[in-house]
Amino acid sequence: MSEDLNQDNITPTEEPVQSTEEIKKEFQGLLGSIKKFLSELLDIRTNTDQEATKEAIIADIPFKGHTSWILICSIFIASVGLNANSTAVVIGAMLISPLMGPILGLGMSLAINDIDTLRRSLKNFTVMVVLSVLTAFLFFYLFPLRDESSELLARTAPDIRDVLIAFFGGLALVIARAKKGTIASVIFGVAIATALMPPLCTVGFGLAIGNYNYAAGAMYLFIINTIFIALATFLVLKLLRFPMVRYANSKRRRLIGRVASGLAILVMIPASLTFWDALQESLFRKQARQFVEEKIAPYKFSGSGRFMEDFTDIEFNKGEGAVIELVFMGNETIPESVIATWKAQKDEDENFKRLRNADLQIIQGSQGEQGDQLKYVEELYQSQKNQLLGKDEKIRLLESELKRLNKLNARQIPFQDISAEAQTNYENLEYLAFSNAIRTDFKKLDTVSVFEAKWKRDARRVDIVKDAKKLHNWLKVRLKDSTILLTEIIQD
Repeated sequence: MSEDLNQDNITPTEEPVQSTEEIKKEFQGLLGSIKKFLSELLDIRTNTDQEATKEAIIADIPFKGHTSWILICSIFIASVGLNANSTAVVIGAMLISPLMGPILGLGMSLAINDIDTLRRSLKNFTVMVVLSVLTAFLFFYLFPLRDESSELLARTAPDIRDVLIAFFGGLALVIARAKKGTIASVIFGVAIATALMPPLCTVGFGLAIGNYNYAAGAMYLFIINTIFIALATFLVLKLLRFPMVRYANSKRRRLIGRVASGLAILVMIPASLTFWDALQESLFRKQARQFVEEKIAPYKFSGSGRFMEDFTDIEFNKGEGAVIELVFMGNETIPESVIATWKAQKDEDENFKRLRNADLQIIQGSQGEQGDQLKYVEELYQSQKNQLLGKDEKIRLLESELKRLNKLNARQIPFQDISAEAQTNYENLEYLAFSNAIRTDFKKLDTVSVFEAKWKRDARRVDIVKDAKKLHNWLKVRLKDSTILLTEIIQD
């Protein structure tokens, strides 16, 4: 019996705990599996045809004969598309354009230390740019329709997104080129995304109309695309370990290697600076828009004031030249205390630290300045109409504002002239007064112009009645307003 009890009290043996070494081995095995999976997923070296890639890039570098005529035709097509504001036509022109060849040649020659290919690429690249700009210039100079379309203007102000598009487009292009059996769809897609041709067409347009700011902005965009496509080519071919070109003369080989390395560094320096500048501008504009949305737009007007948010102008300049211009219209002005608060928030809020050196400019109208408001909005329309092309909502908003101000301006009374003419024509008139009054028939409100006439005490009543009638009719004709009222001050 006691033996049975002892057997019942025996506990089963516990499973041995895994040692630290075993856990470490399993973890290393897991990491190895993940590394192998990622290597198989992302490795592009095993399926790269180096010789075919080099031959394909070198074959696309020459720029003469058929290639030149294809470029000229594609430039004409792109120019027509930009002029007509047709995105589809511009895309079609980019698909047939041979602009990419010399740029890939530049990147490859720097990567493999090939000075002869570099020389040919630079020569053909220069010819390509000059021929493209000249063709676009002649088209826009001779073509009678030269509207500043939104497609054209979109190529005059590059930003951080253009840098990223050019770099990753260049990466995709050279990776597709390096693969055995080139992926044609990638090449076509990159040709559209990086958009080398439209900026060159815009340069020709800017030169044709004499707007050198347009030309400079578009050329800057083209240079960004060129540098970052070449840089992407350089980096990918280095990663794929394309063999360096060997020269029989070791001294010459070292010299060429140094030259190629120096040029590669020179390409990277402006590329890095361009990326940094574009990033700073992008961050500045983001904070400026956030500031307007959070601090300016919520402001409540007690009267008929209006914040013209669509006409907010944000200008970024390195240093202290940045400007945020805000436009307010209507018969209510922003109190100075509110403007001071906005400026303090801009300068002191950590969320807007990039705006501290920016100049906050407030442009606003007032009830007694309808004529000035009209003039300003008309000037604003002229200056902004090119940027408003294709933006129907903004155009409708601006037209409605012009209508409102035209109505106000039409009711402006040149009282000084009117009073001088009335004094000359009516010798019994002692003085004339003017004011606006609100009248209602209990169905709607209307604003009418009211003149008040006081006649000389010694004038005969019959003459006063006759002159008052003539004065009233004259005011209606003179001011082209049949609703004008004339009241008479009764003498004591």
